[in-house]
Amino acid sequence: MPSAHVPVLAGEAIDLLGPRPGEVAVDCTFGGGGHARLLADRVGPQGTVVAVDRDPAAAQRFAAFAQEATSRTRFVRAAFVEALETLRDEGLRADLVLMDLGMSSMQVDTRARGFSYSYDAPLDMRMDPGQELSARTIVNGWDERRLGRLFRELGEERHAARIARGIARARAAGEIETTGELVDVVAAAVPAPARFAGGHPAKRVFQAIRIAVNDELGQLDAALPLAWALLRERGRFAGISFHSLEDRRVKRFLVGRARGCICPPDLPVCACGREPEAELLGRRAVAPTPGEIASNPRARPARLRAARKLREAP
Repeated sequence: MPSAHVPVLAGEAIDLLGPRPGEVAVDCTFGGGGHARLLADRVGPQGTVVAVDRDPAAAQRFAAFAQEATSRTRFVRAAFVEALETLRDEGLRADLVLMDLGMSSMQVDTRARGFSYSYDAPLDMRMDPGQELSARTIVNGWDERRLGRLFRELGEERHAARIARGIARARAAGEIETTGELVDVVAAAVPAPARFAGGHPAKRVFQAIRIAVNDELGQLDAALPLAWALLRERGRFAGISFHSLEDRRVKRFLVGRARGCICPPDLPVCACGREPEAELLGRRAVAPTPGEIASNPRARPARLRAARKLREAP
């Protein structure tokens, strides 16, 4: 049975976003509704929480949430980019936008979804079960060189080439159909010393495949400016990342918005006239406390970054 979803860095995110009564909040990953409930309590009956998720199971959970929520509510079933474009085209302006880039525990622990290396299940990993591309398609259809590049770039896997070669050899005898079969191939391809150091040997491979299946980084790159554009002046944005590829993108985006003059340093007077669009809320990323990690080990890699919008872009 899927475990209950525990929202990560929930208190810290709410503190940085500072929701106030009557405000409009957009939760870009509804998941189990943990963050959305906290937002709804803060914005109150005159406020609105717009929840977004591409997982049809999240739509069912949202229905229960909407009956209990203390605010107005709305659900948009779509991926980040499609949902944010819809809200933009409608003219919605938000006071708060939260992007929690992690997966919900319900997704990880639902065996049929095939997200986890911890149990044997069909190779799937689709956040939207209606899309065509799945983990099985990638594992059995992409050539060895493309797989190696995938594991190296999206999984930051040191043994990417060896693992890709092992997969190519294994599938020559028949398609790899389950997560357990893929774990066995990866474990056999990784050198023994690395197999027992630094966590599960298939962790980075599963991360890379899941990112590719769901176009997670492409969605994030396109969604960040859309989310920022939704914000009113003085609106607040927060992003919770779960691996370095995500965190670097969120950091680069927010730091870029917070940057002022971009003239060469040898110019005595600013000629560009550029002014910051954002104020960073905190000098560095917020990490989970030891207590949160102890109660929810999946929170360990999470990093929270936030900023306030100072003005509209020219």
